[in-house]
Parts: sequence; C-alpha cells; structure tokens
Amino acid sequence: MSTIQTSSRPPRDAIALLRADHKAVSELFDAYEHSTSPAKKRTLVAEICRELEVHTQLEEEIFYPAVKAALKDHELVPEATVEHASVKDLIAQVKGAEPDGEMFDAKVKVMGEYVQHHVKEEQTEMFPKARNAGVDLVDLRDRMLARKEELKR
Repeated sequence: MSTIQTSSRPPRDAIALLRADHKAVSELFDAYEHSTSPAKKRTLVAEICRELEVHTQLEEEIFYPAVKAALKDHELVPEATVEHASVKDLIAQVKGAEPDGEMFDAKVKVMGEYVQHHVKEEQTEMFPKARNAGVDLVDLRDRMLARKEELKR
C-alpha cells in the first residue's frame, strides 16, 4: 500500500500493485503485533483499516469483475468477496476504537489471519489464473492506480 512503497515507479501491472499492497499491510500487522504502546497501536490500526478499505474497494470495483469475466469464475471471486465481508466486519469493530485490551488485540489478530489467508489464496490461485487468462493487467493497473488516488483523497 502506497504509504510504505519505496519506489516511485508504478508497479508493472495490477498483480504487482496488489502484491505490494499485500506486503505493506502484512508489515503493518507485524508492527501492531510487536507494539505495546496504545498510541502506536491506535495509529497502526487506523492505517491498517484505511489501507484495507482502499484495497478491498479496488479489488471489488475493478480487479474482481475483470477476473470473473475472463475466467468465467463462479468460485474464486465470490469466495474472495465473502472473505472481504468478514474483514470489513472486523474493520467496523476496531476502526476508531481504543486499543483497550485483549479483545481489541484479538480482533486485530483475527483480522490479520483472515487477511493472510485471503492473500495466500489470491496469490496462489487467482493471480496465476488471471495472468494465464490474458487479463489486461496493465490497463487494470492504470485504472486501479487512478481509483486509488481518488479514494485516498
């Protein structure tokens, strides 16, 4: 996700963009897990939520419809969409809340586990199939980058 991305060059395609997002949010979850400061946890959760909200919206609006059409998919995209709903529910529970103990930490931990599972399925199943199906990943990248800028404003 762009807040951690170090290169000023755009990712080569939509899959590279999504992989960079996955890596960045994973780093945020790791930082949260190793933090003991409530103020730092609050900041990290706010960033995790913001990044996941933008990322899921990009996938649902742009990436998933293209993949679904190209693969004539009736399994991967619906399953990924349901996984997004679970993560969105946890985001709603922690966004703006005070990191006040074990239940808050548990929600963030479970959210991280859901995201990790989701990322693994996308990267090992959906992304290779999208690439092999001839999806125009450069056009998707351009559309996703433009939308990402809109959403971050």
